Amino acid sequence: MPLDAKEHRTTNKLINETSPYLQQHAHNPVNWYPWGEEAFKKAKEEDKPVFLSIGYSTCHWCHVMEEESFEDEEVADLLNENFVSIKVDREERPDIDGLYMQVAQMMTGRGGWPLTIVMTPGKDPFFAATYIPKESHHSRLGMVDLLPKLAEVYETEHEKIESTIAKVKTRLNQMQQGVSSDIPDRSVIDAATGKLSNRFDEDHGGFGVAPKFPSAQNLMLLLRSWKHNDDEWHLHMVERTLQQMRKGGIYDQIGFGFHRYSTDRKWLLPHFEKMLYDQAMLVYALIETYQATSNEYYADIAAETIEYVLREMTSEEGGFFSAQDADSEGEEGKFYIWSIDETESILNKQEFEVATQLYGIQEKGNFLDEATRKKTGKNILHVNKESKEVAKALGIDENEIQDTIQTINTKLLRRRKERVTPLTDDKILVDWNGLMIAALAKAGRVLNNSKYLEAARKATDFILKEMRTEEGGLYHRYRQSEADIDAYSTDYAFLVWGLIELYESTFDPNYLSISKQLLTFLETHFWDEDNGGFYLSADFSEELMVRQKPAFDGSLPSANSVAAYVFLRLARLLGNYELENVAEEILAAFGKQIEARPTSHTMMLVALEYLLGMSREVVLVGTRNSQDLQAMISALQQKFLPSVSVLVKDDESISEKLASVAPFTEHFDSVNKQATAHVCIDQNCKLPTTNLDEMLSSVKAK
Repeated sequence: MPLDAKEHRTTNKLINETSPYLQQHAHNPVNWYPWGEEAFKKAKEEDKPVFLSIGYSTCHWCHVMEEESFEDEEVADLLNENFVSIKVDREERPDIDGLYMQVAQMMTGRGGWPLTIVMTPGKDPFFAATYIPKESHHSRLGMVDLLPKLAEVYETEHEKIESTIAKVKTRLNQMQQGVSSDIPDRSVIDAATGKLSNRFDEDHGGFGVAPKFPSAQNLMLLLRSWKHNDDEWHLHMVERTLQQMRKGGIYDQIGFGFHRYSTDRKWLLPHFEKMLYDQAMLVYALIETYQATSNEYYADIAAETIEYVLREMTSEEGGFFSAQDADSEGEEGKFYIWSIDETESILNKQEFEVATQLYGIQEKGNFLDEATRKKTGKNILHVNKESKEVAKALGIDENEIQDTIQTINTKLLRRRKERVTPLTDDKILVDWNGLMIAALAKAGRVLNNSKYLEAARKATDFILKEMRTEEGGLYHRYRQSEADIDAYSTDYAFLVWGLIELYESTFDPNYLSISKQLLTFLETHFWDEDNGGFYLSADFSEELMVRQKPAFDGSLPSANSVAAYVFLRLARLLGNYELENVAEEILAAFGKQIEARPTSHTMMLVALEYLLGMSREVVLVGTRNSQDLQAMISALQQKFLPSVSVLVKDDESISEKLASVAPFTEHFDSVNKQATAHVCIDQNCKLPTTNLDEMLSSVKAK
């Protein structure tokens, strides 16, 4: 709920916090504390258990629990009397969230947000749950009955609590240790794509039944498997999934951008929050699919999604905001859904006829109340029929109907802007920004769009100016002119991904130099010297129960997955095979884990595919704006060549900078003052060529 939405009778310790999520709770009657020494000191002095609640600003069920319980005086009194209550923004503190989410899954077999943990003043958990209603229902305890029981357990059942804590710690330590192994071979990639194929939903795209998540890293792996094996089925799975998502309610048909996930098989009914990382990863996958197919449809979806991000998710300084809420006026999806009467009142007769058929607008609606599963009379816009079908059914020219659809969208979007807008979580996170920078840089070069490249550059400049530490590291979060919170391994890995894409789009060697610096910092402060792989938090960060080292992919790819990928890509660009050794050690560290659950590590398998394939480096030498050099650059950028690294030497200063960071490029020159390609495959360089077709043939790009 916005802070200015009503009179505030109470104010708690969250009032001075920067996080929008914590500020949402600053006027709850619960005496919330932020995570920190003050809260745990109070709990220890008063010998009270800690009630930890973890969520994020755009989480629908977090809002529900706040309205039912945390704004309720009865529940607040129980919490204030018996507990020290702490609120954590999971997006600011993924280390805390990740740790206690593991605990919840161990204790209950499930996880999600809001995450509820009850623990000792020493931060040791003995109870876990997700959303808890205020009142008890059937066998499910509500807050008013549960809180007194938990307080009594803490007072009287010390041995039981200690036993629970001991089991949790033992299991957590076992989970973090890992087992080093050999680097997996290609069979594990085949196993992953086979499992994805078995789960593929041919009717509606995606994998499994419901809920369905975008999981762009799955699509990236399938594209590479298609490229390697020439298996059209793998490409079909990617295309079908992206097409059906674009048609579904998970895609904002008039304002663009993807909602977080679909609660049903058909991609119709989403949870309506929009996350920056989903936009970034899907744009990246869409651009790769466009490269693979030359089908403008995918480029158009990517362009629409970027339009949304630049319009609504970009700060004046250039950084990208984190998310937009699912709720407005206390209802999930209210901003996005339409009644047939409202639609008719906005559009003329022909437009209304087109809209009802195109977007499947019904009198009873297609939007179901999540609790009752009954239709509400409201509609989620989705592509119910293709425009050609609608034109034929209504006797409209196919060219004319495109103009009509544009008018419909413009009118509906104009009316939607008059509604109460969902909250935008305007904190800027380095890791999520790194993904968006990567997507924009790739889209900019493939679609030849300077606006996208400029947005990527501006975001990068902002982060490097405002979010670097004096020691050369990074901060994780920026908001209200303040950078804070020690960065995580995701921040370093994801930002370097963005910098590498920026280099291959602009050929500015500074991006390679900064990438090398950041990966050196990452290796120095996050590397597990005993078992390999990167910890989530640095060696100078706050100590928790265990130091996590995640490798499996969730909504986001893991730090170790992306680290393996970017260490490999930078190794090839720089000719620095010490970097490649780090990637190999990551893959070996998690080899057993990857083999046991390959579809949970698809981004790691993208890195493995890159490692196992032939390395192909192309150094282009010529005059930057010359037609022949630009033709070579464009030919390589337009095609889907995931194993090809491209470097450019043009003027003298660029050549010197490039040679300082990638020494193997120093002696590559042009032939007869023409644009020249030096192609190296698996560390063996072919004779230079000035012929574009010969260059493409050398990298097997034709």
